[in-house]
Amino acid sequence: VHAGMTVMRLNFSHATVEEVELRTGNLKACKGRHGGAAELPCYGDNASPEDGPDNNVRATLLDTRGPEIRTGKLANDDSGHETVTFEAGATVTLHTDDQWAEDGSTNADLYINYANLHRSVVPGMKVLLDDGAIILTVADVDTDSATVTCTVDNTGELRSRAGVNLPGAETDLPAMSDKDRVDIRYGMTKDVDFVAASFIQNADGVREIRDYMTKCAEELGWDDGMPLPLVISKIESTTGVKNFDEILEESDGIMVARGDLGVEIPIQTVTNAQKEMVAACNAAGKPVIVATQMLESMAKNPRPTRAEVADVTNAIHDGADAVMLSGETAKGKYPVDTVKMMSDIIKSAEKFEIRREDLVPPHYAKFKKSQNVPETTLAKAAVTAAAKRDAKAILVLTSRGTLPRYVAAYRPNVPIIPFCPNAKVAKQLMLNRGVHPVIGLSGIDQAKRPVRAIRHAVEMGFVEAGDDVVVATMEKDEDMGNIATLKVATVPPFVMS
Repeated sequence: VHAGMTVMRLNFSHATVEEVELRTGNLKACKGRHGGAAELPCYGDNASPEDGPDNNVRATLLDTRGPEIRTGKLANDDSGHETVTFEAGATVTLHTDDQWAEDGSTNADLYINYANLHRSVVPGMKVLLDDGAIILTVADVDTDSATVTCTVDNTGELRSRAGVNLPGAETDLPAMSDKDRVDIRYGMTKDVDFVAASFIQNADGVREIRDYMTKCAEELGWDDGMPLPLVISKIESTTGVKNFDEILEESDGIMVARGDLGVEIPIQTVTNAQKEMVAACNAAGKPVIVATQMLESMAKNPRPTRAEVADVTNAIHDGADAVMLSGETAKGKYPVDTVKMMSDIIKSAEKFEIRREDLVPPHYAKFKKSQNVPETTLAKAAVTAAAKRDAKAILVLTSRGTLPRYVAAYRPNVPIIPFCPNAKVAKQLMLNRGVHPVIGLSGIDQAKRPVRAIRHAVEMGFVEAGDDVVVATMEKDEDMGNIATLKVATVPPFVMS
């Protein structure tokens, strides 16, 4: 945590309830990043002790298993560790009838848990087993028996319940499996901040997940104003890439999940797809995560490869809001060193962007949100003012987190410090680039909030006397409704409360 982690991923493909309880408990026990400012009188009389400046606003992300396609259990595999050999040139028949799941699979007859397999593939297409360790070519499709006959392209070993990919095929998989529904509901009882939805195919899938979370919130007795977990759609299939625009429109954010994506589409096109998706997210002003094998070698080695450092650096230069570690920290030998290395690479890349705008074009030009929205107008003005005055920080007073998201979308080269009314609003800002949320200023008169915010920023070490700061807020007026306010101030040696 202290090495630089801002969001903790809970991988529900493998996680047990005991592991989740332990990890969420440990995260909550960690001291807040800006706990040194705990003595500041930044909170109103009605503020909760849980919302004090010592509160930890690091977020949690529930990563669903998703509706995966898998092979069945191998025949006579009682230990769960047996394998079967597939020989190049051999023929194998793929079955979807549940009877084959009960009988067990062999290298001649293999059960696949996707009933519409025969409707999704045609002769000549590839079927990849266990992330491509074994490649099959479809030779014949029998619609009457719902079987698919394939030729084995390469010799390899296959275990029970291995993953199956169908490159180029369009499937009708549901947005959530039964396990996903159980996991999402459980995650909501643990107050997760984001749900990373695996294998999203279209916008309907995103809506289905959000509707399900709304139903869960009602059943769990949540207050009407309690924010739902934000939906981060994982793009990892041919169909997901094809329907990316509609998925982005409906989602709260995107994860470029390069593991399965690199199996579903030609691997040489993954980087191109990543750049296109990151750019589209930047234009929409929505956070985007680049994930999978970013520092893979550090699972075993104390230092990454040069290629991995370049991969992370280029993701930052492309405009990624966040970069994600997976096995490197989940089961690697050097988890703390890996997080620190990732953090150091990010800091180096961001400093280079400021120093060499001729080589890394500014990202603020990519945001295309309509200027008819008051918050976007204010956000752009705040970023422009910060650049003109060489301000050291942009302070944003927010009630729902909307304004700081728009400020982040314009990609200022200074920290964005939103003052949020509660921990949930603060934690759901943790994926947005350059945002350092703080809980505070609730219950304090609006006229006093800018001064209090500046003083708090000083105590946290973001700014010091003589620095210029920008303060942006949407204030409510009984007669005029919301009023956008932008202030530029120079930090005095001491700010009176």
